[in-house]
Amino acid sequence: MTDAARPQLAYLTAAMDELKAKGMHFRLRVLDDQQAPVCHYDGKEVINLASNNYLGLANHPRLVEAAIEATRKFGVGSGAVRTIAGTMRIHMELEEKIAVFKNVEACVVFQSGFAANAGTVSAILGKEDFILSDELNHASIIDGARLSRAKIKVFRHKDVDHCEELLKEVQNEPGHKLVITDGVFSMDGDVGPVDKLGMLAEKYGAIMMVDDAHASGVLGRNGRGSVDHFGMHGRVDVQVGTLSKAIGSLGGYVCGSKDLIDYLYHRARPFLFSTSHPPAVAASCMAAFDILEQEPERIERLWANTRYFQGELKRMGFNIGGVNTPATETPITPVILGEGRAAMEMSRELFDQGVMGTGIAFPTVPEGKARIRLIVTSEHTRAQLDRALETLEKAAKKRGLLQ
Repeated sequence: MTDAARPQLAYLTAAMDELKAKGMHFRLRVLDDQQAPVCHYDGKEVINLASNNYLGLANHPRLVEAAIEATRKFGVGSGAVRTIAGTMRIHMELEEKIAVFKNVEACVVFQSGFAANAGTVSAILGKEDFILSDELNHASIIDGARLSRAKIKVFRHKDVDHCEELLKEVQNEPGHKLVITDGVFSMDGDVGPVDKLGMLAEKYGAIMMVDDAHASGVLGRNGRGSVDHFGMHGRVDVQVGTLSKAIGSLGGYVCGSKDLIDYLYHRARPFLFSTSHPPAVAASCMAAFDILEQEPERIERLWANTRYFQGELKRMGFNIGGVNTPATETPITPVILGEGRAAMEMSRELFDQGVMGTGIAFPTVPEGKARIRLIVTSEHTRAQLDRALETLEKAAKKRGLLQ
């Protein structure tokens, strides 16, 4: 009997059949070359508006050379987890560089941003504690909260008053309290109220934590993130970032006090039980932070492209947020279409016409809020953006989504 014929997993096949019937099934598109503004997926040339490579660093020559040099010098792998034999000098140098960049005492690097969030939340809290979490926080925060076994209180999106109501409810309960928000929300592109929530956490003696995955390299001086953007240095206890988006490589990190980082070295399970990064990854990340410091014009280009692209979409009549949906404030640009099938079909239509834009539907976003999620980068040219805009307008009009 083949695996396909075994009845134990027939329910998974049924679930996939249901997705196909709703028009929401997808297959992985395969990148044939570099993650660039124009590249080839499944052999087709497309304008790439689906990547998190905000600053074009994923294929920057300095990162490539740094990775090659480190590989030649240190090999392709570390051979162990950090706590046994896998902490290389280059890992420590990367953590020190990030700590200086983020203006904190210390930093620990994880294998991914997801592992950084989930591993940290589950390590620093337990079943007697409370987590107050924005309803649109990233899945890694949600999973970390569940793993911690702490009591979870969810406040309405960016609703500081609601968060305070929940803090008042639990302020006399035993246990630690953690307030946590995304710095930039990944589906709508809006910025979290890090300043107001941080002051609220101070008022009630709560721990303040920010996930800056989509703010790193985008907000703040030279891309230092939302904490810098709001002038909240020293007032956010736990800062999480990623090395996989604007930094162009792979991994996640947590910044904070020396005691916090030492504690995570001892108690964060993804850190304790995952082999450390290859030397090439650490070297390429260090090169990326150097570029952030030395080439601020990259971030300026990113924002210039964002303002132009979003302005044109609004002029055409597209809904990119606002009125019952958070309004984008960053390069993340949701073109909200409503019904899931419409978003997935529109995404496929765009691809056929040479534009790569990701269709996103429930459960990633709420029912009725399906969208095409687009991201411009610093490296897109005006001509590429204009061609993408023309394609979007034609496809939407063809489907009756625009007048």
